[in-house]
Amino acid sequence: MNKTYLIETYGCQMNVADSELVESILEKEGYSKTSILNQADVIFVNTCAIREHAEDKVHSQLGRYNLIKKEKPETIIGVLGCMAQSLKHDLLENRPYVDIILGPDSYRKLPELLNRKNEDSKSIVDTTLSRFEVYDDLFPSRTEGINAWISIMRGCDKFCTFCIVPFTRGRERSRSIEGIVAEATQAVKNGFSEITLLGQNVNSYRFEGIEFHHLLEEVAQISGIKRIRYTSPHPQDMTDDLFTTMARHENICNSIHLPLQAGNDRILKRMNRTYTRDHFIQLAHRIRDMLPGVGITTDIIVGFPGETDEEFNETLSLMKEVKFDSAFNFKYSPRRGTKASEYDDQIPEDVKQDRLTKVINLQKRHTLERNLEMVGSTQTVLIEKESKKSSKQWAGRTDSNKWVIFDKEDAQILESVQVIINEAKGVSLHGQLKKRAEAA
Repeated sequence: MNKTYLIETYGCQMNVADSELVESILEKEGYSKTSILNQADVIFVNTCAIREHAEDKVHSQLGRYNLIKKEKPETIIGVLGCMAQSLKHDLLENRPYVDIILGPDSYRKLPELLNRKNEDSKSIVDTTLSRFEVYDDLFPSRTEGINAWISIMRGCDKFCTFCIVPFTRGRERSRSIEGIVAEATQAVKNGFSEITLLGQNVNSYRFEGIEFHHLLEEVAQISGIKRIRYTSPHPQDMTDDLFTTMARHENICNSIHLPLQAGNDRILKRMNRTYTRDHFIQLAHRIRDMLPGVGITTDIIVGFPGETDEEFNETLSLMKEVKFDSAFNFKYSPRRGTKASEYDDQIPEDVKQDRLTKVINLQKRHTLERNLEMVGSTQTVLIEKESKKSSKQWAGRTDSNKWVIFDKEDAQILESVQVIINEAKGVSLHGQLKKRAEAA
């Protein structure tokens, strides 16, 4: 009887892509995937250490796994990813039932380590970071969905003072363009219509003189790809060459995630973000000039150590200047091992919460304003799934990454359709298929 595995994934899209990679490695070894936790022979949790909340969820799950192991002692439990890298000593000391602790550069060793574990009762740890590992010759296991996440690089060289990624994922290194194109081509053959290129700073991609916009150009020419997205870029590495390439190809989505983090120059410098407030604002305007109708989203951190009320207000004023289409907003969370965690001017929790509420409320207004601008327009929508609220409606996204809800009619998942937008509700747009509207 084949052994079975289950992987639970937390964190960013990079972790999702890594889990698909691990699945591929396990399936080549004869393991079969299961969705039933207590039936799995091997249970892995792929972890995120970026924010405290994600860590708390992982610890809670590990407690559940321990109960399963008590009932079925032969079950192998493993921790993968960023948390394995950053908290290995804590896991070894406080979670003795964890059998394997594996960092993000060690996945190739899984078959060997699983065999060792079957013969050895001791916990196995491998969190060695590599300057070269990019898994270029290993294709992830993907079975269903619209979008294929494709990692084009690993690691980060930016060393933002709040971020643990350079310590958990190592330094930047890029995959070959041939490997990326081959994976994207295979994804299309397997039925995926959308490709999302991933990197911690995706536009920092460099491989033998090839830069990110060159790679994007190559991927855009692969037959059968309806849409291409990428995340997350760094403002420092955004170029006109990139915007020109995006404008030239219809299948490159008119959407950019542009992480701000903060709107004050002193705080940006303290974060080691390597750009200024004015640079960011001018960049946002430049993007909108070169890519009309573009959707711009962002990340914002409130309550960074030492942030005064006046400095926080500069974040709000920048938001009013740029008016992002949407934003991921977070309270600053100290991460052990980062420079910012050592600052002695941490912000009280109640102040952070108050600032977060202000940012969220302001962004809700801006999201609605941006969405209202689209009422009356006709948008190309790629149908992705059934609406959560009604089985009679489809949900899909515009190329500017806005969700649109509309009646099913005779349209199907994976189909690109023209939808006339007639209403904006919070974060989503509502409309009707163009042919229905014209017939009415």
